[in-house]
Amino acid sequence: MQIRKNDKSVTKTIDTVSESVVKYMIKTGKTLCTAESCTGGMISQMITSVPGASNIFLGGVCSYSEKIKQKLLGVKSETLEKYTVYSAQTASEMSRGALELFGADVAIAVTGVAGPGDFSKEKPAGTVYVSVAAKDKEIVRDLKVYQLADKPDRETVRRISSLKALEMVLELFAQEKDK
Repeated sequence: MQIRKNDKSVTKTIDTVSESVVKYMIKTGKTLCTAESCTGGMISQMITSVPGASNIFLGGVCSYSEKIKQKLLGVKSETLEKYTVYSAQTASEMSRGALELFGADVAIAVTGVAGPGDFSKEKPAGTVYVSVAAKDKEIVRDLKVYQLADKPDRETVRRISSLKALEMVLELFAQEKDK
C-alpha cells in the first residue's frame, strides 16, 4: 500500500469508512468518543463531517501532552515511565480513560510518532499505537505506518492512522456480530 500525500483514493476511503462507522452506530444506538494525540483531532473531524454524527459522537480529547493524558484520561505515570508515551499500553489506558470520561460505548485512542524525526531507533516516525475499546473488549495495534508509506510525512502518518483507527472500529463491530 503506497500512499501519496494528497491521494484522492485515501480521502474517498476515509469518507466511506467514517460514514460506515457513523451509520452503524446510529443503527445500533451506540456512542463514540476519541482520545487523540498524534492525529491531533483528525479522527474527531472525520466523524463529525458525517451527517448524523451528533447522534453518536460525545466528544474527544486532543491529549498531546503527557500531563493531559494523565490528568484527563488517567494514564498512569508508571505506564509512561516503563513503556513510554508511544506504546500499546498508553493507547489502552487512553481509550479506557476516554470511555470513563465520556461514558461512551466505544472509544478510539491514538498515540505515536508523527515525525519528522524518530523518537528512537526502535520507534521511528510512523510508529503509531491505536486502541479501540468497548466496555468488555478491546483491539490494540501497532500500525507501523512507516511500513505502509515510503518515508511518510506528518500529514500522511495522521491520515493513515486515522483511517486505520476507524477501520478498527468496524472490526470491533464485526466481532460483535460474530458472537
